[in-house]
Amino acid sequence: MNRPQRLVRFVGFATTLFLLLAGVTWADESNGRLDIYFIDVEGGAATLFVTPDGESILIDSGYPDNAGRDRDRILKVLREVAKKDSLDHAIVSHWHLDHFGNHAALADAITIRNFWDRGLPDTLSEDPAFPDRAALYRAASQNRSKTLKVGDKVPLKSSKTPLSMTVMTASGEVAANTGEPNPFAKRHVPQPEDTSDNAKSLSLLLEFGGFRFLCCGDLTWNVEAKLVTPNNPLGQVDLFMVTHHGLPVSNNPALVLAIDPVVAVFCNGPTKGGHADVLATLREGKSLKDIYQLHRNVNLADDAQTPAAFIANRDTTSACQGNWIAASVAADGKSYALRIGPESEPRTYAVR
Repeated sequence: MNRPQRLVRFVGFATTLFLLLAGVTWADESNGRLDIYFIDVEGGAATLFVTPDGESILIDSGYPDNAGRDRDRILKVLREVAKKDSLDHAIVSHWHLDHFGNHAALADAITIRNFWDRGLPDTLSEDPAFPDRAALYRAASQNRSKTLKVGDKVPLKSSKTPLSMTVMTASGEVAANTGEPNPFAKRHVPQPEDTSDNAKSLSLLLEFGGFRFLCCGDLTWNVEAKLVTPNNPLGQVDLFMVTHHGLPVSNNPALVLAIDPVVAVFCNGPTKGGHADVLATLREGKSLKDIYQLHRNVNLADDAQTPAAFIANRDTTSACQGNWIAASVAADGKSYALRIGPESEPRTYAVR
């Protein structure tokens, strides 16, 4: 083979490799992939899904105010990265401001076709301003939000590769305690009862072919144990959105070790979540390969948290660029890749 032929072959190979890597994250209806975007809302939560059929789902919406910071970050990912101009489904995991603070503001900016939640209470003991905030949500949803209960499935289109999103906890209730016995059940040490709305969080198990992803809002310790002891109805998962931003009032070892994630993502802030105890629990897992953090924990030594290459934002809030983390699942549901922002090289994982 002469030099020009070798050059042509190399260029062809490089172009193919580039397209493959680019396709790892940029999904659309034509390639059958499932995308999950973990949007930086500074220690709140906002997780965007784009399905192979082009449906868009947002779970939680970050803090309000801050000059529209979190609202604008969500809209930027939705419009510029995911290439969507509306939401098919907007879900509230529970009624704390860092989780539903922008649902009303988003509804002013884009069309939201369906609102889902655990049921909207009139008052919230931990938030005296809740009635006014709830009124904004009622107006945005035009009083047509739908209540999710344990066992319900968010109605999503499912084509060649089966796709489902199932409610595993809601309003303090948990899924039936079926499944294999949980070998980590004895790791549960009961904590004082949590009377806040955290304990009533929605937990959602997403399945796409063999790929399994779990997010539990801010579900707390004792309800986590109620869900997975003595048996484990969740099974094991590939990707885990670490509960409650990675705070130790959640992330009971009885649950975390039972689901045995391969990859975990912390939706934490510079001073909220990403706790050393939770990192230690995750690292006990037999299958764990990587941990991603939306933020460096400024109160934790660098060698105590995940390596810098797996941290999306290393600056404090005032200097934060708002980088996102994205997971993209192959059309057959047999592999997935994670990357930080639009320019990092993706890391690929096989479904377990």
